[in-house]
Amino acid sequence: MASAGCMPAILLCRRPEASFSAALRERFRVLDFLASGEPLPTFLAAAAAAPEPPRAAVVTGGCSVRVDAWFLDAAPSIRCVVSTGAGVDHIDLAECARRGVAVGNSGDVYSTDVADYAVGLLLDVLRQLSAAGRYVRRGSWPVQGDYPLGSKLGGKRVGIIGLGNIGSRVAKRLEAFGCVIQYNSRKPKDSVPYKYFPNVHDLAVESDMLIVACALNKETRHIVNKNVLEALGKSGVIVNIGRGSNIDEEELVLALKEGKIAGAGLDVFEHEPKVPAELFSMDNVVLSRHIAVFTKESRSDLHAHTIGNLEAFFSGQPLLSPVQADSVVQ
Repeated sequence: MASAGCMPAILLCRRPEASFSAALRERFRVLDFLASGEPLPTFLAAAAAAPEPPRAAVVTGGCSVRVDAWFLDAAPSIRCVVSTGAGVDHIDLAECARRGVAVGNSGDVYSTDVADYAVGLLLDVLRQLSAAGRYVRRGSWPVQGDYPLGSKLGGKRVGIIGLGNIGSRVAKRLEAFGCVIQYNSRKPKDSVPYKYFPNVHDLAVESDMLIVACALNKETRHIVNKNVLEALGKSGVIVNIGRGSNIDEEELVLALKEGKIAGAGLDVFEHEPKVPAELFSMDNVVLSRHIAVFTKESRSDLHAHTIGNLEAFFSGQPLLSPVQADSVVQ
């Protein structure tokens, strides 16, 4: 292992697992923001004043660190930002591009696992697996009889919002169930046979269920709003494995309470880790803690991919999964 003085310095702005931390420290001189206990301005000022200031930063979504003009002013030596998630709503891509700062993300490391999870959420809501399981565990089966029947998945019209790495994998899985796939994205994709809808409202009108798989940006914040939920209708189901703010959460809760849609499968929320308490008692809603991306295998793959992005940058090679300002999938 190289001595610390010979290692390139990086900023670490996320809480790493022990194995990931060890792997990073074998290759880089790690300046760990959360371990420092310092306010971010103080931490960045100290890093910038070092004899060999850091040239790369590792960040993640959903934390307090946003890579924007202020961050880049405070750490002017940073020339590469690597996010350990697919989403980059915590990074100002336009500002990074203006300053020549390379940006990388997790690429398609998570895509297969998230697509599997989306289908699992959908099946759970339709067939009421979690709710029926709770019914059995309470001892209600012998007392109250059979649990109400759920709905089949096969043959349903599924509208996918965002046909990128994840959305396209969701589509392939649901095709195997015999579903009719249609989608909304910024523009039609010539490589797929699915029907394209230029706006989400019209997609919802023609769908039995919606799956949100798009990035979060100014255009996609609350892309699912009151009008879209009403268009989806009383028998409609929505699944969100994108970002919580892709859906107007207040309107979603209201639609579920008033029976304006049939159910929801939610892995992400607008104000994480806070989840609307009204959802807890709804048996037609399946909840999880922003975990769709993580399996034992994907976590290990992510660590290797993040290190690969960093090593590519420090060796002057293209990043493994570069992100440009105009390449974020909707």
